[in-house]
Amino acid sequence: MIKTCMDNVREKAPLVHNITNYVTVNDVANVLLACGGSPIMSDEPDDVEDITSICVGLNINIGTLNKRSIESMFLAGKKSKALGHVLLLDPVGAGASKLRTETAVKILDELKPDVIRGNISEIKTLALGSGTTRGVDADVADAVTESTLDNAVAFAKNFAAKTDSIIAITGAIDLVADAENCYVIRNGRAEMGRITGTGCQLSGMMTAFLAANPENKLAAAAAAVCAMGLAGEIGWSHMAEGDGNSTYRNRIIDAIFNMDGETLKRGAKYEVR
Repeated sequence: MIKTCMDNVREKAPLVHNITNYVTVNDVANVLLACGGSPIMSDEPDDVEDITSICVGLNINIGTLNKRSIESMFLAGKKSKALGHVLLLDPVGAGASKLRTETAVKILDELKPDVIRGNISEIKTLALGSGTTRGVDADVADAVTESTLDNAVAFAKNFAAKTDSIIAITGAIDLVADAENCYVIRNGRAEMGRITGTGCQLSGMMTAFLAANPENKLAAAAAAVCAMGLAGEIGWSHMAEGDGNSTYRNRIIDAIFNMDGETLKRGAKYEVR
């Protein structure tokens, strides 16, 4: 299924509308092109409904919020849901400020995203802020490690059930869960954390994977996470003396560009719990 998910992106070339942060917007566009999708960026309120109408997926990233972009997120989100398109929320920095937290919670409550992708702290903030978490959920650790894995998997499944969304928690160990199953993924390199925007890139790519695989959304989300992590491994293997994080960013995108379904199938490291 992981192989098929990537092959379908290449075959269908889904057009994805991105309302994303201006720190990483160019990299998001390039990684979407690299994986076989097609990006379009718009955050103007008078433009976003028309733009999202011609797409098949919407990626909302709250990394650089302003009043105009917040208005656009809800306009595009409501249009996307009305059309039955895939909607992904990337709650960048949720918990860091009142504006980010309240905006992310409102998007969660009003737009009902198909997927929520963030780190454990961001996802935990959403769970607490939306009032859906109790007991073990509130006590989940702020890092997914081998010692905290069982509790983190239970948290991800529980939050997925309460939100009716796929929950993708990325970090040293990645989790992608619905209410019943959780992919535990161990692809990637620690050095990816030295690059601004690998998470933002993943959110754009994940939206394309889901749009191209509407009948297998959980597997599609997991395939995107595996692909990004594997690209980090491949990209690092090509680093030369004198290369740094700027080169590494480009090598990751190149690895996605050159990756096919068979490569992903061979390199994906995951189990389902």
